[in-house]
Amino acid sequence: MNLLNKKIFKFSKDAFGLDLSDLSVKVAQLERNGTELGVVSLGESEISVGSITDGEIIAKENVVSAIKKAMDRATPKKIKTKKVICSLPESKGFLRIISLPFMSENEINEAIKWEIEANIPLPLDQVYYDWQLISKGLKKEKDKLEILVVAISKKTADQFLSVLDSAGLEPIGLDIESIAQARSLVDRSAMNETVLIVDIGDRRTSFSILTDNVPCFTSSMSISSQYFTDAISKTLNISFEEAEKMKIQYGIGSPSEKDEVFLALEAVLENLYLEIKKTIDFYLENLKYSFSVDRIILCGGGANTKGLVEYISGKLGQKIETGYPWINFNLKKQPPIIKIDRAVRYSTAIGLAIKGSNIEVYDCHH
Repeated sequence: MNLLNKKIFKFSKDAFGLDLSDLSVKVAQLERNGTELGVVSLGESEISVGSITDGEIIAKENVVSAIKKAMDRATPKKIKTKKVICSLPESKGFLRIISLPFMSENEINEAIKWEIEANIPLPLDQVYYDWQLISKGLKKEKDKLEILVVAISKKTADQFLSVLDSAGLEPIGLDIESIAQARSLVDRSAMNETVLIVDIGDRRTSFSILTDNVPCFTSSMSISSQYFTDAISKTLNISFEEAEKMKIQYGIGSPSEKDEVFLALEAVLENLYLEIKKTIDFYLENLKYSFSVDRIILCGGGANTKGLVEYISGKLGQKIETGYPWINFNLKKQPPIIKIDRAVRYSTAIGLAIKGSNIEVYDCHH
């Protein structure tokens, strides 16, 4: 079980990334030219509602069908490889940084088992876990080792592996979403920065904080892109489909004029803002790996909602940017094959594909 980006892969450099969420499948394949990355293929497909619920696969055959459809739709080239690296839902994963006294690798293996039992709300025999030494450390404690530990529910991972197998694919790695996103959205040369990534998905919003390119905190909440549509639908007494069209056309509405769309969304927007602020405050007051959050990046389908970035930025009093998943690419030789507003939806798939290309864009051993 390889959850992190350790340099242990011995496979041909053609594995593609597959982002499997509650309502959609997105696939991405990259190619390596020297030290540069190029895009081979991108594709997506919807998954029928109820097939996956909060990361649990309910209707396996629907998910398998959606995976095959996404691969068939992939352009500009077809995905021919069967080797895949798949995302695991953030809500089913646990990420912690733990401090240990200096010890051997075998001793670390044993100590981490105790730490998992103490820090993760599942018994050790019900999780797969992986760990990685943060070579420079975040707190720079001279007499301590700092270890990044990631664990995932075995039930969840086994369900995902079974679906991939049924789709005729060969899974060679799994990653939780936040680690994959970090690989595509954070500049590999941007050290000495603390970055908050806010992923507004169809069913959940996830938060991850990275310091010196090391993920050190993740959480998630139930507010999502669909919440926005539901709020418009219920408040204005219109169908979900009409509300979705209105959201696409007007975004969050006009905060200054307090029009009907904004008033319908005001409570949802306030909750999202408060959760972002709470995440930042928790990091600064409790984890203290740095003194500030330097950048905030929005990604996921909800990041494209008109007016959202400006509104949350104004409330926080801090600039927010929309994610740019091509940040680690040299696009002078190859223009993006899709527009940036669509590309941000592929942040997780692209991050997985970067790992599949066997380029160390994101690595704890910095």
